[in-house]
Amino acid sequence: MLKYQQIATEIEKYIEENSLQQGDKLPVIEALMNQYEVSKSTITKSLELLEKKGIIFQVRGSGIFVRRHHRKGYISLLSNQGFKKDLEDYQITSQIIDFDVRKPTQEAAQSLNLQETDEVYYVKRVRYINGQTLCLEESYYHKGIITYLNKEIISESIFHYITEGLGLKVGFSDMYLQVGKLQEEEASLLGLESGDPKLCAESIFHLTNGQPFDFSKVTYNYEQSQFFVQGNSHLL
Repeated sequence: MLKYQQIATEIEKYIEENSLQQGDKLPVIEALMNQYEVSKSTITKSLELLEKKGIIFQVRGSGIFVRRHHRKGYISLLSNQGFKKDLEDYQITSQIIDFDVRKPTQEAAQSLNLQETDEVYYVKRVRYINGQTLCLEESYYHKGIITYLNKEIISESIFHYITEGLGLKVGFSDMYLQVGKLQEEEASLLGLESGDPKLCAESIFHLTNGQPFDFSKVTYNYEQSQFFVQGNSHLL
């Protein structure tokens, strides 16, 4: 992880640990330079990264402010850390449907830069929010990067294990959204009717060095799922 990325992570952690809210002011650039003992350009890059992530906003001549105003229960479509963080005020549980080591599908192999003869961890689980079905997840993890998984880990937050247990740094993700109708198996696992509407999100998650490590398909229960996107000038 580059220095400016590390500083951005530390500032974001400081905001969370101190429960800073929308509009709370952060130290000025000069104070941050002294605190982290880096140049102005490094701090500027850190702040630009945080601004792109929707963590802060900057007002010329006024300072740096926290940006945390979003509705409870909404999942960020721009997050690359899994959605459990967005739903920290809710009870999120999992039911494992399938878990094994297997060969990837052609689609998964292409997404993870693997050969179809390589091995991946395959995880299929239903996620619940306060006891109600939220989504059906089907994931393929690059076994050369995610070197170990077990049922206890995948019953909880896999991303927490990846970052804290394995010490890996998640960089960015690519997401593809599709709207359609539930197939029979999907509907059964989500407690809905076949033909009901669905939102399916296909995501490829990468480490900070650009290596893809997770290809996932998530099918959401339309009755339980709500989403938000934080727009800013960098997205226009």
